[in-house]
Formats: sequence, C-alpha cells, structure tokens
Amino acid sequence: MTSNYSQQLQIFLDVATEAALAAGVILQENYRKLEHIEEKSRPGDLVTEADKQAEAEILKVLNRHVPHHQILAEESGKLGQTDSEYTWAIDPLDGTTNYAHGYPISAISIGLSIKGVPQVGVIYNPFRDELFRAARDLGASCNRRPIRVSQTEELSKSLLITGFAYDRRETTDNNYAEFCYLTHLTQGVRRSGSAALDLTDVACGRLDGYWERGLKPWDIVAGIVLLEEAGGKVTAYDGSPMDINSGRILATNGHIHPHLSKALIETPALSEWESGK
Repeated sequence: MTSNYSQQLQIFLDVATEAALAAGVILQENYRKLEHIEEKSRPGDLVTEADKQAEAEILKVLNRHVPHHQILAEESGKLGQTDSEYTWAIDPLDGTTNYAHGYPISAISIGLSIKGVPQVGVIYNPFRDELFRAARDLGASCNRRPIRVSQTEELSKSLLITGFAYDRRETTDNNYAEFCYLTHLTQGVRRSGSAALDLTDVACGRLDGYWERGLKPWDIVAGIVLLEEAGGKVTAYDGSPMDINSGRILATNGHIHPHLSKALIETPALSEWESGK
C-alpha cells in the first residue's frame, strides 16, 4: 500500500470517528427517554427516534467531508453518487431492540468499502465508551490501544457468539439448529443482539468466533475491517470468500476457522438433533 493511500484511509478513519462519536452523544441523550418506538416490515424489527437522529448526524458529518461518496444507510437507504467507488455502510444504532428495552448493548457502526472491499471501520459503544477503529493495513484498536484476536485453537475450548434474523419466525433457515449444535460442541454460545459488537468482541479476543445470517452490509462492513486487522479471518460459511451482500458471515480468530466452518456445514436438522439421530 502506498503512503498516499494510507494517508487517505487515515483521513477517512478520522471522518468515521467524528461521525460515530457525534452519533454516540445522541444515543446517550435519548437512552431510556424514548417516546416513539415503531416496527418496520417485520415484527421485532424496531426503529426509534434515536436511530433517525443518530443517522442524520452521521450523514451531516459525511456530507461535509466526503460529499461525492455513495452512502448506504439503514434508515435512509442509498444516498449520494451511485457510481462512486467509495461506499459508506452506516448503522446508526445496531442493537435497536436492546436500546428500546433499556438494555445497554448497542453501537454505532460506520464502514467504508472501496471498489466493493471493506477498507475502514469504526464501531462505537457509547455505553461502555469503547471506540473501535481500523483501516486496511493500519491495524485495529480499542480506545487507541492495539487489539488482537484470541489464540484459542480448539472448537471444544472456544466461546462463540451468534444472532438470529428478524424473519426467524417465518423461515426454517433461522440458525436455531446451529445454535443448539454448537452449544454442545463448545464452551458456550452467546447472543448479544448487535452484530457490530459481536465482531468487535472477536476482534479484541473476548470471543473466539461468530457466525450469523440475515445480515445487511451496514451490520458488518466496519466489523470485517476490524476483525481482519486484528488478525482474524472472515469468509462465507464454507470458507470461500465472503460476499458482503450475501447476508451470511463466518468470522473467527483464524485458528478455529476450519473447525467452525466444518461444524456449520455438518449441523444436522433441528428435528434430527432433538431426536438424537
């Protein structure tokens, strides 16, 4: 990577940081003071005034610094120049259901892809005051201190995390079987309700692996950069290169990656698992 390109990424990283911190102030101001909580297209898929205000603040910062870039935002959709090679993926409040219930596990996620490849990521958890930052080949940090993935090598000794899509009530492709199966193969499987924070927890070594389906680019672009820069690995379930538009992700410390991939592929149907077949 050339020094000019690295300098450019550093500028974008600082822009994303400014936007995330500004949005964090809004989330803190609105916490446990919500007046309007709405459902989107599916039951349980919530949006609040805090989501909308935080996204507006992020858009204001990006429009001031990078007005010619394309933006993909959870609440506003596609904005800006659609032919730009720069695309920002924004989730102003990842973990809205947690936030709406007063459960303080939520974050702002701001990622930048260049020519379709995630290059910059900032995730900010205002409730723990943890600011995660990364840019391609520039490393990953939490509150300006470098972070690295764990060294766990065996699936049986790992602690994992996952989530469930909003349409889990409507489809059998809902992750329940994998959750049960991997709970028995590992030291445990957690669920936080925030894909962005799941990725940060793997990136900083608190957890060893993460998988999920039903995701959007704004859920994962920032986290992909963070995890890879922290020494982790991100692919599709089968270990092939990941498509950020596929909705599925397998992210680990690298050491357990082939083992977790194999387990996901071999997971029996829930009906078979329950009957002991």
